[in-house]
Amino acid sequence: MDQMNKKLESKKIQNKDELTFLNIGPAHPATHGTIRNFVALNGENIVACVSEIGYLHRGFEKACEHHTYNQIIPYTDRLNYCSAILNNIAFAHTVEGMLGISIPERGEYLRVIIGELSRIIDHLVCLGAILVDMGALTNYWYLYNPREDVYTLLSKLTGARLTNSYMRIGGMAHDTYDGFEKDLQDVLKSINAGVTDALSLIEHNRIFHDRTQNVGTMSAKEALNLGWTGPNLRACGVAYDLRSNLPYSIYERFDFSIPVGSTGDVYDRIMVRFEEIFQSMHIIQQALKQLPDGPVSVKNPKVTLPPKKAVYGTIEGLMNQFKLTYEGVKVPPKEYYRAIEGANGELGFYIVSDGSGTPYKVKVRPPCFPAMAGYAKLVEGEMIADAILCLGSLNIIAGELDR
Repeated sequence: MDQMNKKLESKKIQNKDELTFLNIGPAHPATHGTIRNFVALNGENIVACVSEIGYLHRGFEKACEHHTYNQIIPYTDRLNYCSAILNNIAFAHTVEGMLGISIPERGEYLRVIIGELSRIIDHLVCLGAILVDMGALTNYWYLYNPREDVYTLLSKLTGARLTNSYMRIGGMAHDTYDGFEKDLQDVLKSINAGVTDALSLIEHNRIFHDRTQNVGTMSAKEALNLGWTGPNLRACGVAYDLRSNLPYSIYERFDFSIPVGSTGDVYDRIMVRFEEIFQSMHIIQQALKQLPDGPVSVKNPKVTLPPKKAVYGTIEGLMNQFKLTYEGVKVPPKEYYRAIEGANGELGFYIVSDGSGTPYKVKVRPPCFPAMAGYAKLVEGEMIADAILCLGSLNIIAGELDR
């Protein structure tokens, strides 16, 4: 309440008795996570909003100080559980930069393929959730059914449905299974059909346009000042994408467009994500055509585990397995930051190494944290019903907020 009083004073609102104070969350389906937004209402109009995070207390960054680098990978899954593999990739990519290694070509291509598939399902979650928030239940099923097909594929590939933990420092846990490419093509057809059907119901729908256009607007300048990245920034008209502006991995080999909006409203944030799904499918198709044979992880006994045949058949292999599992990958002492284009924007890790197998310090730069900082600006002046759509259009994942 103290923060709310300060905000009302800054807005020079004196007569608080005429206002209604309301909690949106933290335990409410419309918040899409454990987030509390405390709003002051004048009728149905939001006069002031104060956002409060800190309901998960995951302690991700502190936990990293007590685990080896590969043991941290399952923790990254829990940051943005809607696109867990992209979190895997971002962390492994950072540690590999510290080690000065590059993974084999096939591993890079598979990271792109699985990473873009993760971006797609993240967008499907965002779009399906916000459409059902405004009553479009049919669209929800059109988008969520192909998402289930993706999860079936990922379960078959990684052994896990939601938190896949598929990456390793220096490569991947294992290669694909026989028939993976055919299954992937079937999944892409399902996604294309579902997204096309969902779009056909809203592209020229007056109710959808009235609920989303010129609602929750953010200018490009304001978005940049807040540190926005990803679809939320691109919806404001800024064509910034790390895959294109600061290419990493092998993204410079692919032809794809960067969708941008013009108004920075709920409508633009939705439509940018729809178009990005098509662009991600285009990248996957290109990567499948170029996919080479070969190993998926570096052959370095100081980084990757030996094959099981060597572990069970030789003393050297057994000792190698034991030391890497018990002590972890030894990373040279340095400070390092590296980022990738996550589903919601720049996803980066700042790691301080002391030369041991566990990091001295880990700091994650998640895209949702700065996006949440701009939420109050979006909803102040809007109606209470629009606040739900504004939050959904930002695609806030609470697991990235309280780390």
